[in-house]
Amino acid sequence: MSDSGKVLTELTGAPDQGIPENVLADAKCVAIVPDMVKGGFIVGAQHGRGVATCRGANGWTAPAFFTLTGGNWGAQIGAESVDLVMLIMNEQGMQQLLSSNWKLGGEASAAAGPVGREASANTDWKLRSQVLTYSRTRGLFAGLTLNGANVRQDDDSTRAFYGKDYDFRTLLTGKVPAPAQSREFLASVRQNFREANAGK
Repeated sequence: MSDSGKVLTELTGAPDQGIPENVLADAKCVAIVPDMVKGGFIVGAQHGRGVATCRGANGWTAPAFFTLTGGNWGAQIGAESVDLVMLIMNEQGMQQLLSSNWKLGGEASAAAGPVGREASANTDWKLRSQVLTYSRTRGLFAGLTLNGANVRQDDDSTRAFYGKDYDFRTLLTGKVPAPAQSREFLASVRQNFREANAGK
């Protein structure tokens, strides 16, 4: 989980190529997959484990764990590790996230997120995109098109972390207090999004 906080900080702080502050300020939830492995020959595939949190009435919610699998990256050879950040931008996207099992580009519209210090208010992300995706591969940071990937609750990680089975909706609507071991991750989220809101 600490890796997820580090990835978020690095991707929001990339000079002139980070996630724009006004995009962060509008996001309702954030989902992070550190070290997602993608690879294949001609047909791409990916798999990773990640953690998500949403804005709640009392701050960012307790983390929820998920897996991301499937999808197509187009023609490629070999394999590499990717850091992935997904920002859920509106109520429709948040409802998909709360369902614990959804497909990017299917139930939830997904688009490569804009990069830079600010994103133009008249671009598609402001109007239609439920989920904006960002990736970093070997130091290269960019918006990422990630359609066809399935996001599903990670029951094993949830059980290991909380000692019981909580569903996404219970965790991400703030009904479970955040455990002490999530403090570092949530502090990173608060810091990055606080700075974005300050510049809004």
